[in-house]
Amino acid sequence: MEMKIYVFLLSSFLLISLCSPAAYKPVDSIFLSCGAPKNDKDSQGRTWLGDVGNKVPISTSNSDTVRAEVQDASLPSQVPYMSARIFTSNSSYDFKVSADTKHYLRLHFYPSVYNDLIPQRAFFAVSVAGVTLLRNFSAYITAQALSQAYIVKEFSIPPSPTGKLTVVFSPAQEDKDSYAFVNGIEVISIPDQIYSSPASMVGFASQAVDIGSTALQTMYRINAGGQYVPPENDAGLSRDWYDDSLYIYGAGFGVTFSAPSNFTLEYPEVVPVYMAPPSVYRTARSMGPDPKINVNYNLTWMFQVDANFTYVVRFHFCELIMTKINQRVFNIYINNQTAQAEADVIGWASKRGVPIYKDYVIPVLDVAPGKDVDLSVALQPSETTKPEFLDAILNGLEIFKMSDAGNLAGPNPEPSPMMAEAEKKNSRGFAKANSISVTRVLLVVLAGGIVGLGLAFLLCVFMPKRNRNDSNNKVVSTMDCGNSGWLPLYSGHSTTTGSKSTISGKSTTSTHLSSLAASLCRHFSITEIKQATKKFDESLVIGVGGFGKVYKGIIDGGTKVAVKRSNPSSEQGMNEFQTEIELLSKLRHKHLVSLIGYCEEADEMILVYDYMGNGTLREHLYKTSNPPLSWKQRLEICIGSARGLHYLHTGAKYTIIHRDVKTTNILVDEKWVAKVSDFGLSKTGPMGANEGHVSTVVKGSFGYLDPEYFRRQQLTEKSDVYSFGVVLFEVLCGRPALNPNLPKEQVSLADWALMCQRKGTLDEIIDPFIRDSINPECLQKFADTAEKCLLDQGSLRPSMGDVLWNLEFAMQMQDNSGTAGGDGGDGTAGEGGGNGHGDGGDGESVAGGGNPTLDFVNISLVEGIGGREN
Repeated sequence: MEMKIYVFLLSSFLLISLCSPAAYKPVDSIFLSCGAPKNDKDSQGRTWLGDVGNKVPISTSNSDTVRAEVQDASLPSQVPYMSARIFTSNSSYDFKVSADTKHYLRLHFYPSVYNDLIPQRAFFAVSVAGVTLLRNFSAYITAQALSQAYIVKEFSIPPSPTGKLTVVFSPAQEDKDSYAFVNGIEVISIPDQIYSSPASMVGFASQAVDIGSTALQTMYRINAGGQYVPPENDAGLSRDWYDDSLYIYGAGFGVTFSAPSNFTLEYPEVVPVYMAPPSVYRTARSMGPDPKINVNYNLTWMFQVDANFTYVVRFHFCELIMTKINQRVFNIYINNQTAQAEADVIGWASKRGVPIYKDYVIPVLDVAPGKDVDLSVALQPSETTKPEFLDAILNGLEIFKMSDAGNLAGPNPEPSPMMAEAEKKNSRGFAKANSISVTRVLLVVLAGGIVGLGLAFLLCVFMPKRNRNDSNNKVVSTMDCGNSGWLPLYSGHSTTTGSKSTISGKSTTSTHLSSLAASLCRHFSITEIKQATKKFDESLVIGVGGFGKVYKGIIDGGTKVAVKRSNPSSEQGMNEFQTEIELLSKLRHKHLVSLIGYCEEADEMILVYDYMGNGTLREHLYKTSNPPLSWKQRLEICIGSARGLHYLHTGAKYTIIHRDVKTTNILVDEKWVAKVSDFGLSKTGPMGANEGHVSTVVKGSFGYLDPEYFRRQQLTEKSDVYSFGVVLFEVLCGRPALNPNLPKEQVSLADWALMCQRKGTLDEIIDPFIRDSINPECLQKFADTAEKCLLDQGSLRPSMGDVLWNLEFAMQMQDNSGTAGGDGGDGTAGEGGGNGHGDGGDGESVAGGGNPTLDFVNISLVEGIGGREN
C-alpha cells in the first residue's frame, strides 16, 4: 500500500514537472554595484557585487569611488544607487561572459551630488562592441524631464565571440569639467529564442526583418490590464513590467480583467515560459461590453520615442475568455498604419489559455532631427468577418529601438517649460558662482583659516570647561542646523553618539517606521521644518483636519511644499502618520499626491508633500469665493481622481483601500490635475485568494460611508466606490454630502440625489452654474454611473476601473456634443483657493480601522464582452 502511494506521488510529481515550464536560469548573471566597497543586497533580495572588493577589471586609474550626499525618497533601494564610480577620462569595465550568447546590459544612473561634483556637469557616452549606446548623455536632464530620481537603460547586446563584454564610458570632450558616472551594471545572458523569430515590416507584410543579430534598446515594457511585475517575478530575466494605464490615450480606457485562480496556461513550443511572465498573460485589457461604443473608437496607447530610428513592437496575447475562431477579431495599427488586419488570437493559438506573441517593425522617420515623437499602438474591432463580438484584447507590449549603423543613442529629452525655467535660474546661479576668480577663493580660504585658528585658541584659553554630555549635545545641534540636504538614512555614513545621529540629531531608536519606508523617504530635521514654515506661522496655515494643521512652506531655496503637522497634544495621529509614510513611500502615480518626506523629532510628527496650488476640490464647489468650475473641468477632475483610486485598487502589489474618499481629500495642482491625498486611514487588502473582505472597526467620514461597511464592518474596495459616488453627486450638485439645515429627506446628498434620479428630477438639483452646459447624454451616463456606485450591496457596484471607463465615455459624449462652455477656461488658475492640503476639513471622522481586497474586473462570461447585435 505504501509503495502504491509512493509511486502515485512520484508519478504526480513528474507529471506536474512536465506540465509546468521551468523558469530560465541565466548562464551569466552579474549585478555590479559601482563604487561599492562590499557586496550588498537590494530591496528585492538580489546580491550586488561591490566593484572595489571584487576587483572588477577597470581599464583606467582616472576613476574614483564615491557616495551620494543625498538620498531621494523615490529610490527603490540604496543598492546600487547610493554608491557610484566617477570617470574623468575614457574608461571601461571588462566582463567575462559566455561566448556566442546575447546579453541584457542594464545601466543604472542616480544623478546626485558626488564629492562636490554637480550632476549638471555629467555629459558622457557609453559604447559596447562597437555600438554607441548613449552619446552626450545627461542623466540629470533625463531624470528632470521624466520627473524621476533615477534612470535605468536596458540594451540587448549581440553575442561576443571572444567571451568578453567591454563597456566603455567616455566623458564629453567639449567640456573639460565633464565627467562620466555609473551606479550599477547588470549583465544577464538571454536565451536565443527571445529574439529568434523574424518580425513583419509594417506596410510590407511579406518582408521579414531579422532582429536577433542587431543591438536593441528597450524603450517600454508594459503589462496591459495588470499590475506592475517586479524583476524577481520575471522567470530569471529580471525585467520590469509596468502598468499600462499611464500610456492610454484619450477617453477610451477599456476594461481590465484577469483569469480565475484555477486557470491554466499552456505554453506552446514556440513560446517559452520566459517570453513573458505568467502574470502578464493572465491579465488583459479589452475595449468593454458595449459593441456600439467599441466600433466608434480605438483602444490606443501612446509612447514617446526618438525620431529617425526603427522600432520593434512586440504584442503579447493570451485569450482568457473566447474559445472559438471568429469570436473576437480586431485590427492592429502602429502609427496609424495597419500592422495586422483581422487578428484572431484563437486563430493563432488554436485554443484558450495559450500564450502567443507577434513582432512588427516600423521606422519612425522623416521628422526634424533631435525631436521626440510619439509612437501609437491602436486596436479596433474588425467587422469584415462578422465576428460574434466586437472587441479587442491585449495582454502585454514591448517596444525596442533597433541599432542604426552601430548607433542607439538618441537626444536627451526636453524638460517641460516650467522645469526649463527653473533649470535656467539654477544655471544662472552656477554661472555666477563659477565667475569668482581662483585667487579670490584662495584669499577667502586663507583668511578664514587664520580667523578660525585664532578663535579656537581664544576658546581653549578663556572658555570654562563644560560637561562632556553638554559638549556632545552642542555638536549635534550644530550639525542639525547646518544640514539642509536629503539625509542618507541607514547608508553607513551617519555615525552616532549615544542614541543621537551626528548627522540629523534624530533619535535612531525612536522611529515608528520600518527601515525600508524610512530609507525610501526624505527625513527633515525640525530646524528645516521651522525654517520652511517661519516657525509654524499661523498666516501660512492652508488647511486644518483631524491630523492637525497644514502649512504652506518653502524648502531648498524656493520649492513650495505643504507641511502637515500633527496635533502635539494628541496621540490620535500616530497610526495615520505611519500608514501615510509606509504607503506613499512606495507609491508613485500622476493622480496620487506625492510625499516628499517626514520629520519625527522633538515629539513632532510632520509630513511634507508637494504643494497643490489650487487646493481641494471642495474649495471650488461651494462655500467659496473662488470662481465656480466649468462642467468639463469638474469632469476632468473626477476622471483623474478615478484613475488614482483605480491604481490603488489594482496597480500596487496588493490592493489598497483609501477608506476616506471625499472632496477635501481630492487636491488640484496649478494645472488642474487631480490627485488623491490623505492615506492615513488606508488599509492593505487580504492576502488569501478566497477572502473578499477584511473585518475591521469602521472608519471614514459621515456622508461618504458605505452603509454595508458600516453595518457589517467588512471592508472591500467597493467601499471606496460608494464614497466616490457621493463625490460625483457633490460635483454635479455643488452642495455638501451632509447639510443638517435642509429638510430631513434632503440632509444626505446620496439619499436625496438617488431619489431625484429615480423620479427623473435630478436636473432640478444640479448646480445652476453648469446645468445648461451639460450634454444630456453625458449627464445620463454620469448620473447612471454615480447611481451604480451608491448601490446598497457592494458586490453589485462597479469596480473603479468600470467607473473610470464610464466617466471617460461621458467626457467623450461631452466633447462630441460641442456644448457651449465645455472648455470652461482656467477658472482660478494660479494658486486658487490656496488651501493646498486640508486633510479632513469637515472633521466627521468615525472611530475604528480596516483592510481591502484585490479585485480585477473578472469577466468569466462571454456575454460580458461586447456582443454583436443581430
